[in-house]
Amino acid sequence: MKKHIVLLPGDGIGPEVTKAAKGVLETTAEQFGHSFTFETHDIGGAAIDNQGTPLPEDTVAACKKADGILLGAVGGPKWDQLPSHMRPEKGLLGIRKQLGLFANLRPVKGFKPLLHASPLKEEVVAGSDLLIVRELTGGLYFGEPRERRNNGAEVVDTLAYTRAEMERIIDKAFQSAQVRRNHLTSVDKANVLESSRMWREVVEEKKQDYPDVHVEHMLVDAAAMKLVTNPAYFDVIVTENMFGDILSDEASVLTGSLGMLPSASIRQDGLGLYEPVHGSAPDIAGQDKANPLAAILSAAMMLRHSFQMNNEAELIESAVNKVLEEKYHTADLKLTDGVKVSGSTLAKKVSEQMSSHDTTENIMWCYA
Repeated sequence: MKKHIVLLPGDGIGPEVTKAAKGVLETTAEQFGHSFTFETHDIGGAAIDNQGTPLPEDTVAACKKADGILLGAVGGPKWDQLPSHMRPEKGLLGIRKQLGLFANLRPVKGFKPLLHASPLKEEVVAGSDLLIVRELTGGLYFGEPRERRNNGAEVVDTLAYTRAEMERIIDKAFQSAQVRRNHLTSVDKANVLESSRMWREVVEEKKQDYPDVHVEHMLVDAAAMKLVTNPAYFDVIVTENMFGDILSDEASVLTGSLGMLPSASIRQDGLGLYEPVHGSAPDIAGQDKANPLAAILSAAMMLRHSFQMNNEAELIESAVNKVLEEKYHTADLKLTDGVKVSGSTLAKKVSEQMSSHDTTENIMWCYA
């Protein structure tokens, strides 16, 4: 199968982890007889430096023609003093909007060898396996007007949604629950916000179409508390943009390392942008210290969600798990009695595990 992938390395450690993920994708193609072609473009701070804008037109055009998009990271203190419309993060927000990537999928699963690194007790985080489905293109981050008034004495941000925007993300969450454990938690602030009351109405309407899914409503503050007291309670969480941003970052630390967590931003036809959640980490950029596993697992998500290559995705995930079981790790993971290696070496270990596997066998892989 032929697929064309656009790489957006971005800033900080982005180029390093993107290179690692590309190598694993090339190993996947070799193992399964696929043909993956790659094209690289600027985004974020790198695009500002090279082209004077965080989201160049050629980047958007290339992404619109791609089968899948793999992003490294954007941002860094170098660009902190720029006006808001020129910040690197505007490139990420802009590409999501331009491509209509309305659904952000953030899986959070604990790898057994890493449970000791969680800030929670092992018995609390063990068994955690949740998916946060976050609306990406509406809400407070995109509403108009957004402005300062009366010579800076007042400020206005607008939270706006259409019913159609709510319906499509809630449908995606129900569908995700159906292929998991049939438990959906809808998170809102319906005791205060009119937008949340409408959100809750839509969830109640939609649940009639998914009778096999158990649905509950939870206020966002209660959900934030439950994520740290009983994370294994959740299966699929669905929520609007800002709440999803906050809760997914809270959930991302449950397993002990941001360097292990992938994400996907997708639209209805399956096109998706895939990225690790760890950010640009400029303090270690260029030193080969960056953990590439989140980017590699993001590539696996691309194979699964955009290319429908489930066996290929499972091979990558199985290889990552095996490398961790053998206690190879970068500095961030701190495996007990482990073997600390560079980021590029860790990625090479994953590819070696994949190459040693007989792809005709059933792939067995599980988290804690």
